[in-house]
Amino acid sequence: MNWKHVIGGVIAGVAASYIAKEAIIKNSGLSSNEVLQIAKAAFKEKGPINGSWIQMEKETLLTLESSFTVYRGGITRMNGDKQEVFEFVSDSETGNILDVNQLA
Repeated sequence: MNWKHVIGGVIAGVAASYIAKEAIIKNSGLSSNEVLQIAKAAFKEKGPINGSWIQMEKETLLTLESSFTVYRGGITRMNGDKQEVFEFVSDSETGNILDVNQLA
């Protein structure tokens, strides 16, 4: 057996497993639609929702303690005769809302 073939096979196996691991990590967790449904349910507890949106791409949110893979989205609702607009950041693994900012 030729050592070059063995070493080449080992390198190819390591590279393939790394690529597979990265693909699994990127695609794990909840879909953007599932995260949006969780956020809408949380906002509906305080009143009806007029509209909602969510970014389809995950992004990394870095904090001092750790990092999260998140989705960003938004909710609009009426409070009396005034429209309220909220932006939220949700964990892509659990759907938990990590941050909410009222824009209007």
